[in-house]
Amino acid sequence: MRNFLIFLSVLAFQFSVAQEETFKDSIKTTELNEVVVQSKKKSIEQKADRTIFDFSEQSHLNSGSVMEGLKKLPGLIVSDVAGMMYQGKQLEVFMDARPLNIFSNELTSYLESMPANSIEKVEIITQPGAEFPATSGGAIINIVTSKNAKKYLSATYSNGYSYTKYDKSRHRFNNSLLVNAKNKWFGWQVQLGQNFNQGYQRTNFENETTVLSKNTTDRENRFYFFKTGLKFDLKKDRFLVNYDFTTSNNNALIDASGFGFVTSDKSKNKLNRNDVALNYQKRFDDATKKLDFRFNVNSVDNNFDLNNRVSGNSVLDNGYNQLFYQFKTDYSQEFSFLEKTKFSTGVLADKLEFEALNLGVTNLDYQRTTLAAYSEFQSTYKKFDFILGGRLESYSIEGNTDTDELIPFNQTRFFPNASIQYNIIPQVFVNANYNKKISLPNTSALNPNNTNYQNPNVSFFGNPNLEPTIFDNYEFKISAFEYFFIGYSRSDANNQVMNRIITDGDGAASISENIPQITIHNFNFGLPVPYMLFTKGLKETLKFDFNPDEINFLYLYVGHQKHILPEVSGKGLWFFNAMSQIVLPSKIKFTATYNTSSTGGNYFYYENRVPFSQQFDVTFAKKFLDNNLSVSVYCNDVFNTNKQGFNALGTNLIYESRNDSRRVGITLNYKIPTKNKLAKEEGNILNNDKKEDQPAIGN
Repeated sequence: MRNFLIFLSVLAFQFSVAQEETFKDSIKTTELNEVVVQSKKKSIEQKADRTIFDFSEQSHLNSGSVMEGLKKLPGLIVSDVAGMMYQGKQLEVFMDARPLNIFSNELTSYLESMPANSIEKVEIITQPGAEFPATSGGAIINIVTSKNAKKYLSATYSNGYSYTKYDKSRHRFNNSLLVNAKNKWFGWQVQLGQNFNQGYQRTNFENETTVLSKNTTDRENRFYFFKTGLKFDLKKDRFLVNYDFTTSNNNALIDASGFGFVTSDKSKNKLNRNDVALNYQKRFDDATKKLDFRFNVNSVDNNFDLNNRVSGNSVLDNGYNQLFYQFKTDYSQEFSFLEKTKFSTGVLADKLEFEALNLGVTNLDYQRTTLAAYSEFQSTYKKFDFILGGRLESYSIEGNTDTDELIPFNQTRFFPNASIQYNIIPQVFVNANYNKKISLPNTSALNPNNTNYQNPNVSFFGNPNLEPTIFDNYEFKISAFEYFFIGYSRSDANNQVMNRIITDGDGAASISENIPQITIHNFNFGLPVPYMLFTKGLKETLKFDFNPDEINFLYLYVGHQKHILPEVSGKGLWFFNAMSQIVLPSKIKFTATYNTSSTGGNYFYYENRVPFSQQFDVTFAKKFLDNNLSVSVYCNDVFNTNKQGFNALGTNLIYESRNDSRRVGITLNYKIPTKNKLAKEEGNILNNDKKEDQPAIGN
């Protein structure tokens, strides 16, 4: 075992030799959107508190939709019944450092509609410290869509097309344009695009003897996005203004049959999202001292209608309006204690207003107010890094349904976090972490109205009286040169909010409820293997200097999750991901990705009958025109194996689902070249990165 670990460390070291020296993060960064100063992007970066996946240069990730790219990330699981999780932790979704504030099927539709070639990178923060809201639960996924502004006018055009053929041909295409520039007064950036998406889905609900519901859905989704950013330099200070607008108009034709009924329906779902952020960054003569103020307003309007295609009668007429305000300020400064210490503190106030409507009548009026303050110390002493912090949050929840008032929730809680890291050698460390977090019920789980398809045998219910979930998260990780890692985590949750499928008379219902207690154990392991190891042997391989993103290699990921729930005796699940990169003649890059899992284990209150997201994807990519034009041709789910199948524990119900996952497509990105030889990249505008910020202490 000792020799094996030595081999892994040496192998990982060789993987990093040819990469130019970068700032090395050996302690948690404190910015949600960190800037890594380096000359060559890396496909995967393992930091002490997060994993960063580069989308902009990875053809197998930026072909297709954002959701298709996310499903290829090792350790990330997306399912119809349990949402989005990474290494056993439920993910709170941010976009450009701000909470997205849409959930469930609306979130899935949103990510399926956004083209992946509009994404720069994805950060998954598995150990959020005190500076992050305690309401982040177990982990945060931050989807960064913006690019760097420049001191000249520049533009990037992106396009994609894909095709499927199941019962008939279906098409998807997207177009987007990013334009940015900077003058002596301000910098500006505009990103806009559209997506047209035709899709197919088949779902079954049945028990041991009867098919309750068999649905075939033919979707047609239209999605448009518009993102803007302004940056004003005020001597040392900065003032940033962001406005984002997205709208989707989704239609579906549903043919359904089951025990006692046959129906044909049409649904229409329209969603508008507006987001405004103002950020003032105060800077001082002391470069380690920073003071930021941010104000964010986010609104979402959603309407869902379901009509019978034969009679024209209305089956459902539901909608909601959501308004979210947030103000926060953060201050940080370094000073001499031990070798170096960084002190951070800040306050936050936010308010959520949610109104659900059925047939134009308000049947849920929900308000939530949060006040928070935090302090955190990060210190370095010899080969050790320490983090100790705490966050105090106060919640006030009230509201009423159309029949009664909600049970008021008023509580103040303290959320500690602590981390210790031992740096064995540069870029090789051992890290142990603990944090306490809370997760407030999202508006999709609270909504008593159905914003999904329903028929006489299948229905969906929210629960306005859900209570918050308290998490105790523990994690231990060994990381070597960012590509090799091995880790174990445990999450203990009280009052976990969970979606369940239950029997409802002679049919089935999907509901949300609090589970008194749940424990999730997660083991994960990642290892890069260069193919030259098999052709040249270990001794010759270790003589080479190379960049792992430019050689032929195989990246292996293995994860194991076990969910322990009351009155459930189940076994864990193994998850496997393999990604192979081969550089072909003419610098054509071939990438193949394979995902699968074991079966028969319990995933919350579900037992999977078939492997999770089992599919094989291939991508061919090449750059032309002095690397300004990138072209990718891909085929997802080559063998058409991706489907979902679960037993609903505690019932005799079986749920099955299949989408048109086998898809052939082409994606291109064209960077309009500039003749300005003095062109210089500036700080990011859309996601408020601060390029002049120094790396975290301990580097």
